[in-house]
Amino acid sequence: MTDAPRLAVSELTTGGSRTAGGNDRSAGLLDDGDEVDGRDMDMRFSSITGVVSTEEKARFERMIFRATRGNCYVRFAPIKQPITDPETGQMTEKCVFIIFYKSVSIENKLKKICDAFSAHRYSLPDMDDAPTVDRMLTENAQELVDSRTVLLKNQDTRFRLCQMLSQHTERWTWTVLREKAIYHSLNQFKADVSGMLRGEGWVIAESVDEVRESVNKAHANMDMSMPSLVDHVPKPWPTPPTHFVTNKFTYGYQEFVNTYGIPRYREANPALFTAATFPFLFGVMYGDVGHGLFLFLSGLYLLYNEKANDNARLGEMAAGLHSGRYMIAMMGFFAVYAGLIYNDCFSLGLNLFGSRWAFDGQDSGEVEAATVAEPIAEYGTAESVYPFGLDPMWHVSANELLFFNSFKMKLSVIFGIIQMFAGTCLKGLNAIYFGEKLDFLFEFLPMVAFASSLFVYMVVLIFMKWTINWNSRMLSATCIDPASDGWGSSDYDGVWGDCQGTGDGTCTPWGYECTGADDTATKCPLNYGGSGDGCQPPNLITSLINIALQPGDVDEPMYYGQAGIQNFLLLIAFASVPILLLAKPYLLSKQHGDQREVAHAVDHDEEAVAHGDDHDDEEHGFGEIVIHQAIETIEFVLGMVSNTASYLRLWALSLAHSELATVFWEKAMLSTLNINWFAAYIGFGIFAGVTFGVLLMMDVLECFLHALRLHWVEFQNKFFYADGIRFSPYSFKQIITESSA
Repeated sequence: MTDAPRLAVSELTTGGSRTAGGNDRSAGLLDDGDEVDGRDMDMRFSSITGVVSTEEKARFERMIFRATRGNCYVRFAPIKQPITDPETGQMTEKCVFIIFYKSVSIENKLKKICDAFSAHRYSLPDMDDAPTVDRMLTENAQELVDSRTVLLKNQDTRFRLCQMLSQHTERWTWTVLREKAIYHSLNQFKADVSGMLRGEGWVIAESVDEVRESVNKAHANMDMSMPSLVDHVPKPWPTPPTHFVTNKFTYGYQEFVNTYGIPRYREANPALFTAATFPFLFGVMYGDVGHGLFLFLSGLYLLYNEKANDNARLGEMAAGLHSGRYMIAMMGFFAVYAGLIYNDCFSLGLNLFGSRWAFDGQDSGEVEAATVAEPIAEYGTAESVYPFGLDPMWHVSANELLFFNSFKMKLSVIFGIIQMFAGTCLKGLNAIYFGEKLDFLFEFLPMVAFASSLFVYMVVLIFMKWTINWNSRMLSATCIDPASDGWGSSDYDGVWGDCQGTGDGTCTPWGYECTGADDTATKCPLNYGGSGDGCQPPNLITSLINIALQPGDVDEPMYYGQAGIQNFLLLIAFASVPILLLAKPYLLSKQHGDQREVAHAVDHDEEAVAHGDDHDDEEHGFGEIVIHQAIETIEFVLGMVSNTASYLRLWALSLAHSELATVFWEKAMLSTLNINWFAAYIGFGIFAGVTFGVLLMMDVLECFLHALRLHWVEFQNKFFYADGIRFSPYSFKQIITESSA
């Protein structure tokens, strides 16, 4: 700051001793020789110096200019090194300023502006007084040295103090947390027994003896004369909390269920079933041997590092993966299993056991378009069946997509109906366990009747269509020339009849003389009715829709009397709905009416008021019951339809996964393999990148969320109320863990 410029220092002096020669150097330059009185004409400017933040420099200078109307002069000089702000403790860039002015009023304004901008002002001596300036610089340097020494000593003392305290901080924190928890619990005790505190709480039944022993031991250590007592509280109890003992495997699935809602006390726990069905349904959607193997190996890696991760401090995402390590391994396992069923590995079929179909010319690579593959063994024999999963020939056939669509869609419907029906059965088991006869007779049984008559019947039809030999049935309604090679084929399961040739010369295998104008129903020997008389495979979707829209009309039946049976099932379904809707509310209202108490010791007016209140309560209660039952009926009836359609996401996501894998393989790999090695190298990089990012990351999360949704909405809502209370045991470990999280 000694280099700060000085605007003006001038002295105009007059008077003093003059020599006779008139050459006195102390004479003023403008002295015209007249005698004037000596006076001080000092024209010095006043100044303010200080330090301000570099960020505020422009605003600071602009404010000074506006406040003084330009009647001052400001100069800035940057400080090369950042310095510590004494107020914030942060390292900031600052600069030195000096302001020259010549007015007391301006000085007051400048001081206020400096205070407003947190500019620290410093007083400086007159720059003409060199000894004073040098002395001030020396004092400042010494003060800086002393301050630095004190600061270093202070930092060293604080470090040693913190180092000493850190050895006890964790123990002290745990002690404080335990004491706070103890006092919080003691505040919930009641002093309604003389000389004792009484508290009520929940204890796991298996741990009652352990609790009693712990309380007696703690009481004995206090050396008190009065005994302690742990005993059962007589019933009725409030709603008990729910507690499930979990292990490393079931913990993740139980947390899934608890996230949706806590099960009621002694209610069927969905986590037990979720542990098996969740990874299985994930595998159905994510079925691929290659991708599933990657996920399975990831789960095994987490299991291998289980002990190391148990003792490590993990982040939120890493802790979640560690908690679900068994789940990830199971998801990968079932994805590999489903991939083997689909015979799908990175969109490619695996010919592990040899295909049971063959194209003409496939060995020489001369298969023409539209060529039909032929079985290598007789239909129905063990040699004609691929040992495990689907035959790899389907992956190279023209009707691949049509076949996989039909297979996966039916599979999704079967799994969905089985899981929903199992959830409905769990509702009946809950009703039996809790002794709720009305719920069992007039909720569970009508639900089972409705679900079985329509949706379980749908599964039965799917399996019937799969097990029927349609080649034989269709052949039985086909006109064949007795002289041709097709006559006497083993594809027909029945006995070949005699053909007299009285019609157009052809006959059906069972001996019907064809005329050339016969329809399928006439040529079919089954006599099941409909247009095909049972000899044509039906469209199951159309058949199921016609159960409700066209009762009694089955266009393509699969068994005798199908129309009558379907009408009977439809009648059961329609009859179960009003029973489900009205039976329980009616019986509850009747029970409520039988249990009403009649007041005898009241006067006429009070009796009238009392009867009026009872009537209002009765109507209000009955109305609530009817509304609640109507909601439950609508939810179940419509839910069975919508939930069944919702399970088609198993088919959709599985199809999307396989088709994406096919696109990535064909566009990234096959299109570059025949170019050159460098293009194949680049293509493999693209294939690996999109496979990892889309199929191994995004699609895993997508299938995970959809499997979770199927359990929360489609499965659990059949029996799970999710309004239980979670058991929170008194645990110092849990308290310390939650506080340090």
